[in-house]
Parts: sequence; structure tokens; C-alpha cells
Amino acid sequence: MYKFSIVSGALLRAGDWIRSWRRHHWLAVGIVVALTAMIGAITPRFANATRDPAAASMTRLDLVVPPLTDEAIGANPTAAQDGVSAADEDIDWKVVTVHSGQTVGDIFRQQGVSPSDLQKMLDDHDNTTALRNIHPGQEFAFGRASDGSLRAVRFDRDEHTRVTESFAGRTIRETVQDRGMERRTHVAHGVVDRSLFETGEQAGLSDAMVLKLATAFGYDIDFAQDLRQGDSFTVIYDDVYCEGERMHDGDIIAATFINRGKRFSAFRYTDSTGNTMYYSGDGRPLRKEFLRTPVEFTRISSFFTSARMHPILGTMRAHHGVDYAAPTGTPIHAAGEGKVAFRGWEGGYGNVVILQHGVHYSTVYGHMSKIAALAVGQHVSQGQTIGFVGMTGLATGPHLHYEFRVDGVHHDPLTVTLPKPEPLPAVELAKFQSQTTPMLAKLKTLEATQTVIARK
Repeated sequence: MYKFSIVSGALLRAGDWIRSWRRHHWLAVGIVVALTAMIGAITPRFANATRDPAAASMTRLDLVVPPLTDEAIGANPTAAQDGVSAADEDIDWKVVTVHSGQTVGDIFRQQGVSPSDLQKMLDDHDNTTALRNIHPGQEFAFGRASDGSLRAVRFDRDEHTRVTESFAGRTIRETVQDRGMERRTHVAHGVVDRSLFETGEQAGLSDAMVLKLATAFGYDIDFAQDLRQGDSFTVIYDDVYCEGERMHDGDIIAATFINRGKRFSAFRYTDSTGNTMYYSGDGRPLRKEFLRTPVEFTRISSFFTSARMHPILGTMRAHHGVDYAAPTGTPIHAAGEGKVAFRGWEGGYGNVVILQHGVHYSTVYGHMSKIAALAVGQHVSQGQTIGFVGMTGLATGPHLHYEFRVDGVHHDPLTVTLPKPEPLPAVELAKFQSQTTPMLAKLKTLEATQTVIARK
């Protein structure tokens, strides 16, 4: 009885729990069962509707995607992560002119170019000279979008090339444009009356072009002493134009100069190695082994002589050189390529430099106010500054005492026969003559024409 009461009580409690569970959860169970049935009925049909019967035989191909073009970027600004380049939108350009003392860093910083972008442009070796060696008067253009943001920088890399650096987000795109440079050839003829510069101006030559003419013939003609009234020149030269606008003087292409009745010719020629020089009509370089005068002087204060009265010692003695009077500090140039044999103080010479040129020739430069930074044995090139005019030693005024020695024997620097340079090699000479023969004929025709006009 006791056991039955326990079981009966348990059953009664179980029945109460079941009735209670059915009352609270039966609805939820019914919903779950209904959903399960629906999924079982729908899924097979859905799967069959989306399944492609050919999927089992489908082949996968790796296709090459074409690169995104500039046109696509311009048409869709969101197509590239780095944004739109300056070429794809209207740009307002502002030109900035370089002033004395400014650096490219100063200018670019003022215009909003970041240091990293400037460094990227400087890292391009083609741009190094144009960006690092700026000069007053050089121009840079900065392009800005309508919102004021900097989008591009434009500058001239060299005489022939204009570069635009466009900022496109994290990258810089470079556009290179040919500036359309051209050289226009001209001719000029002049007869010297009072001065070479005045005659050149009358013939239509700029002072710079007259200097180039004098430089071309400077090894053969001493324009300070040898120029005479009635001397004449005929020149073929060019100047440089950019987009139809004259930029600057070009070069002397060919010229003849008649000095004291003697004809000299000069032809500009670039050899197969790219070296450009002036040559005589027979193909010899006009550049001699030695400069006739190693300093720009105002006058010759004393000539080469075997006997003269020394201005300080008051005795007769030889003067084994030429004295060129010039202001203190005037640069003195090496007359020829060679090595420093001596530099320092030497008695009456004062500060002096002696150069050895090969085996046979040596030159002496005395009374310097200061010697350049040279060491004995150091190689020097022709025209290099080796010191400055002064009056050290036995001297009454600032001048250069210049001596020319051959195998240790003194010769008059003004009259000594200088060694002639070797002509171009045979193959190079043939090319030179093929280029210069027509120019020589043109020069002679111009000379003849001008002579006839002058006689009329």
C-alpha cells in the first residue's frame, strides 16, 4: 500500500508536469515541426531550379585583365586608387620666376610641393641638373585644380625638353614634351674701322657673338695688338628659336678673318667621339698647345730684350720675358697643359709658378699676388687659373712677368713659333672636308660680293 501510494504520487506528479509542458510549449513544437516539413518539401525543387546541368563539365580559364588606361581613369575617377592626373582636368597655371638666393626647395615649399614629392623628382637623374642647378630668371609653372589643390609642376629640363610632373595621389606621372627648338642660320660681314665690337654691331652681331668670333681666332690673332683698320671678317652663324621666338645666340658655324692681309679660317666641327672644336681649312685644330697671352692685360709694360735698364736695380740686364700690366688680382691662366714644376717664392720673381709642358717646353709666371691651390707635380689644363696678378718681388707695379722656354732656352713669347697641332685622321678629315667645302665656298662668295659692294 505504501509502495503503491508512492508510485501513484509519482504518476500524479508526472501527469501534472506533462499537462503543464503541453500547455506552455506545445505551440512552439508545432511550429518547428511545420517548418521542418515545409523545408523538406521545398528544398529539392529549389536546388534543381538553380543547378546548371552543364556545371559538371565547366572549364576554368585564367584570363589576362587589360591594364587600366588613362582614358578610363579620366572617365571614371574612382577607377584608380591614386585619383585623377593633372592632365585630365582643367588646370590654372601660375609661373614663378627664380630670384637670386632662392633654392628649388624654397620655391617648391612655398607652392605646396611636399618634400617627398620633391625628392621623387630629384631622384630622376634626367631632372637633376634642371632642379639642382637653378639660376635667376629660370621659370617653374605650378598647376592647380579648381579647388586650389596642387596638381602639377612644369619646367624646362633643358633647351629642348619641357617636363610636366603630374601628382596623382601617391604617385607622380611624368610627361615629356619636345619644345620645338630650331636654329636659324645667318651671315654677316664687317670691315674693322675703330673697334671689333663696333664693327660687329654694325654687321648685326651681338657682343656675345663677337666674343665667340674672337675666341675662335684667338690662338692665331692677338686682338689686343694685331687688329688693324681695314681688317675684315665674314661669318656664318646661327641663333636659337623656341616655338618661333628667339631665345639666344647660337654658335659660329664658319668664319674667315683677314688680319693684316693674312686670311684665317675657322670651321666648327664635331668629331665621331662627340668632341666639338674649331678647325682650320686643312683640318688642324685652331686650339694650339699654348695660349699666346696667359692673362687679360691693359698693355705690355716691358718687352723681351737682351739688354734693358732694370727699373729697380738700375743696371743693364737681359729681360727674358714679357711684362703684361694688369690690375692686381687679375687671373693668370696656364698657357698650356702640363705639370707644376715649382710654386713658391723665388728672389726677384716674388711668388712664381713654373709649368713643365712635356719634354721640351716650360713657362714661367712671376710677381703673383697669390698662387692658386697648386702642388708640385699636379697636372693643370690649358686655361686653368694658376694665380693672380701682383707686384711681389722686384716689381714697380702690378703685372705678370711671363717667360717661354724651349729646352731651357728663353724665347720671346710674342714671336716664338708654337708647335702646330696634328690634323684630323684621314677618315675624320674626309668627313670634315665634305661638311666644310660648301661653307668655304659660301664664305668666299660672300666676301667677293661684299668687296664689290664696298667698291661701288
